[in-house]
Amino acid sequence: MILQILFYSISEKEVGGNAKSGANEISAFPWGAHYVPIPNNDLTAYIDFLDECGIIKSRGENNLPEYKEEYLCFDPEERLFINGRWQDGLVPHFGLPAKDIAQIDTFLKQMNVYRYTTGADGKDAFAIPVNASSTDTVFTTLDNITMKQWMLNNHYESNYLHNYVNYCTKDDFGTPHDKISAWAGIHYFAARKGKAVNATYSDVITWPEGNGFLVNQLKKICKAQTKTNCLATKIIAQQDKVIVECFDAANKKYFAVEADQCIVAAPQFVAGRLLNNNERMAAVKNNFNYAPWMVANIKVNELKQKEGAPLSWDNVIYDSTSLGYIDATHQQLQLYKTKRNLTYYMPLCATDAVTERQQAQQKKHEDWVDVIFRDLEKIHEDIEEKTEEINVMVWGHAMIQPLPGFITGEARKEMARSINDNIHFAHTDIAGISIFEEAFYQGLNAAKKIMAKQI
Repeated sequence: MILQILFYSISEKEVGGNAKSGANEISAFPWGAHYVPIPNNDLTAYIDFLDECGIIKSRGENNLPEYKEEYLCFDPEERLFINGRWQDGLVPHFGLPAKDIAQIDTFLKQMNVYRYTTGADGKDAFAIPVNASSTDTVFTTLDNITMKQWMLNNHYESNYLHNYVNYCTKDDFGTPHDKISAWAGIHYFAARKGKAVNATYSDVITWPEGNGFLVNQLKKICKAQTKTNCLATKIIAQQDKVIVECFDAANKKYFAVEADQCIVAAPQFVAGRLLNNNERMAAVKNNFNYAPWMVANIKVNELKQKEGAPLSWDNVIYDSTSLGYIDATHQQLQLYKTKRNLTYYMPLCATDAVTERQQAQQKKHEDWVDVIFRDLEKIHEDIEEKTEEINVMVWGHAMIQPLPGFITGEARKEMARSINDNIHFAHTDIAGISIFEEAFYQGLNAAKKIMAKQI
């Protein structure tokens, strides 16, 4: 049976969501998600997808993938500016007291134990997708407290360690470690265990355009079925069909689509409004929280570098409100570059998400530029002089926040359930964690439900 499928992008000119990308005369650059880690080996469908995208060179012994070298992040991969100097890697070690180094080492060893621990049900304690993780209460109770509280309960008191873990939770969840669930915080460290012929779970796959590369691969196979500049305004659920009312922004016309099946690949605060379901909207308001972000792309001439490790793909400032920047030109093959695109990331999480969104709305471009310069002048004293252009994007609801109780709570499960067996949901917010694999498997699960109905 042949299925007719249409894709509607919510009033955007391009598909991609927070994996969008841009480009100028120097290189492509990301506007959001900018890499994927080496996948866990049990994610066979996902690995097959990467293979279809041309990212895998060959398969080795035991079918282990060998990734193309041009897509694995080049060295030097990461550096951290700490105690007046750049150090290799993001785990703090330069200028630290011995007791802090020992505590960081103990913490990372404990995370590695969690990586390979299984529950009484035989499942990995922390797995990808999240729903494949063990439901053993030994682990699920970790969802009841924050990551910071769990660390203190386990006598991890080093400020350097807390700063590092805080950076990590802001990086993956847009949320500080004193707000994030301990289960989610440990998942960040323990869920990845992939192995390849030429890489391990700690390696990443990246491109100048970030995950825009993957978006472009998907576009190739569904371009004819994709309609952009269209806004879905209402979804009407019926027993035997679904009516989707839409507005064509380009032609300023309303139209409706009648479908046997509908996948809503939008966050739940949007889905509730489309379904005009007050109960659903109330449940989302009470249980779902989304992190706002600011992302800037900065075109620069060659910058002065502080002492220590050289310019890397990922460049982080210790104890900054930002996550630093990635060098979008890092994967280019030419060695000498006079100009670069730097993609700067700042999760807006100093206060609660609603307040941060309201404050972000009040800021003008020059306000963001000032924030960026004040941060980056700590590491590049000539940043203002050498910057040619700064473009800024604010993501009001960039990713779901797995706050305590959300991963194991009923609200996430309830919102994930299909309606009438013909409306299905596929977004990372019902996974609880906003990573590419979760998006992939939420979409795959929704597609499998539809395929099962067609047999």
